[in-house]
Amino acid sequence: MSKQSRQYFRPALFKFLEDLKHNNNRPWFLANKPRYERDVRDPMLDFIADFGPQLKKISPRYVADPRPTGGSMFRIYRDVRFSRDKSPYKTTAAAAFHHGTAGREVHSPSFYLHLSPDDVFVGCGMWRPPPDALAGVRSAIDVRPRDWKKVISDCAFSRNWWLEGDSTVRPPRGFDPAHPLIEDLKRKDFIGIHNLKRSEVCAAGFMESFVRLCRTGAPLMRFLTLAVRLPW
Repeated sequence: MSKQSRQYFRPALFKFLEDLKHNNNRPWFLANKPRYERDVRDPMLDFIADFGPQLKKISPRYVADPRPTGGSMFRIYRDVRFSRDKSPYKTTAAAAFHHGTAGREVHSPSFYLHLSPDDVFVGCGMWRPPPDALAGVRSAIDVRPRDWKKVISDCAFSRNWWLEGDSTVRPPRGFDPAHPLIEDLKRKDFIGIHNLKRSEVCAAGFMESFVRLCRTGAPLMRFLTLAVRLPW
C-alpha cells in the first residue's frame, strides 16, 4: 500500500481523547497509556515521518520531525505551572511543521494538524508572532501590497482556507487608518484554517488530502516566511 493511500488515523484516536477528556488524571492515563501509544502517538509519528518527503517538495526549509520527544508532535502533557486548569493532559493530538531554523518556536510560520474531540482542522501561518516578527509581516504587507493581495485572492488558497485570528481595535502605530489594507494590518494572527470531519482524517488517502492543502497554503507561508527574513 502506498503512503498516499494509507489509513493513518482511526476512530480509536478520537475515542481515547474523548475518554481522556472525562478522566483527565494521572492514574487513569497510566492505566490507559498503551491505548495512547497505540491509537494516538504511534499513528501521529508515522504520519509525520511519511509527510517529511512531501513537505520538502513544498519547501526544503520546513521540517517534519518524527521524534517522539522534541519533534513535530505536541507532547500530551500540559504545562500547568501558570494555569488555573490543573488537568495534567491535553485532549488534543497535534503536530506543527516549522522552519528548520525555528526549532519548536510555536509563534513562527508553520503548517499545523489539530485533532480533538471538539474540532479537527489543518492550519497554516503564524499565531501570535512576537513584536519583531509581527512588525516584519505588517511592513511586508505595507511595502508589497500587491503580493499580499495576490496571496489572499489566489483561487486555490481562497477555496480552501480562510484567515482567522485576533486583530487590534485601532490601527497599529505608524499606519494610516485609511490604508487600503488596514484590516489586514490590524491582524495579530495570520492563520489560514481549513476545518475537517473526523471521517476525512480517518479515511485512507488522508495524506494526499493533507499534502494538497499544504500546497494550497504555501503562498501564505512563503509570504510570511520571507516577511520574517527566513529563506523559503
